[in-house]
Amino acid sequence: MRVLFLSCLSPKTGNCTTAERIRNHIVAAGHTCVLCDTREFSSASDVSSLMTQEPRVEAALAIHLFKGGRLLLGDAGVPFGVVFGGTDVNEDVKDEHKRAVMEEVLRKARFAVAFTDALKEQAQVLLVCENKKICVQPQGIETKVAIHFCWSDFLHSTGVLTKQVENLHVFLLVCGLRRVKDPLYLLEAFAEWHSQNPLVVLIIIGPVIDPVFTAEVEESVKRSVGVFLAADLSQEELHSAMQKSFALVNSSLSEGMSAAILEAMDLGLPVLARDVPGNAAIVEHKVTGLLYSSPQEFVSMSRKLLDDHELQERLVRNGKNYITTCHNPVKERITYQKLVETLH
Repeated sequence: MRVLFLSCLSPKTGNCTTAERIRNHIVAAGHTCVLCDTREFSSASDVSSLMTQEPRVEAALAIHLFKGGRLLLGDAGVPFGVVFGGTDVNEDVKDEHKRAVMEEVLRKARFAVAFTDALKEQAQVLLVCENKKICVQPQGIETKVAIHFCWSDFLHSTGVLTKQVENLHVFLLVCGLRRVKDPLYLLEAFAEWHSQNPLVVLIIIGPVIDPVFTAEVEESVKRSVGVFLAADLSQEELHSAMQKSFALVNSSLSEGMSAAILEAMDLGLPVLARDVPGNAAIVEHKVTGLLYSSPQEFVSMSRKLLDDHELQERLVRNGKNYITTCHNPVKERITYQKLVETLH
């Protein structure tokens, strides 16, 4: 079967990584899977035209009900499934037009996938949909580190200049640079903490998604102390940087399921995440990570984490166990292969 797969494919983002992983699952089942960036199409008719070209598309899949799913409502009429993104239920549902489009997508889809039970429940509250259509399948997580990765060179490239590299405590904030990720949320509080303890630094790293906002981040970071901006890395290099860091930080205004948080847990890195529904669905406070509600609370928790080695070990151990139990890539592969079979 030839399957068209639509997703936002901004390089080195969670969406792109997730889409490539799911495509591999589909291909492993013997299907042809054509992965396309939703930004390449202006309307559903554009996608319909693509579907009717030879060789013809027989089924389709999309990540994000509005960004991707709306493009499958054209005249081609092939069976399709969708995968919820956090933006669907955290942001787009607030817009009456977008909500109506998403409900039409759900009505026509053969299936919909939610990454967490909380996301499924939220969708059922906010959108008109059939309960039996939505299945829950957490993201499968596999991490790999770069064989040749120089930590000191990485730190130097960000502007971190210290002879005490071995004593440095790096808090790594991984995100695509756009407003919903709110990378400047902790800037002032962290800079104040760094002034008191120069061995703690915050490094923001991720691809440019919004150029205008990125320029704002760059200017703010330049004016601060203890906070640095790094150029984005390949996934294996990023995982290597995670391994060398002290903790992974998430400061998003809203999340679906943060791949960076899950990857950090898999790599044995403590997680400090902003207490929003998407993060609270995968981070159990003081068990698999720490949830904070303000910059001041973040600093307070970080101080405790630095001093409490038992807490560090507990978070790392429980985080790794959680990934092994709940985010098995083999189970994810089986789920998507079974779902795609329903599109015949």
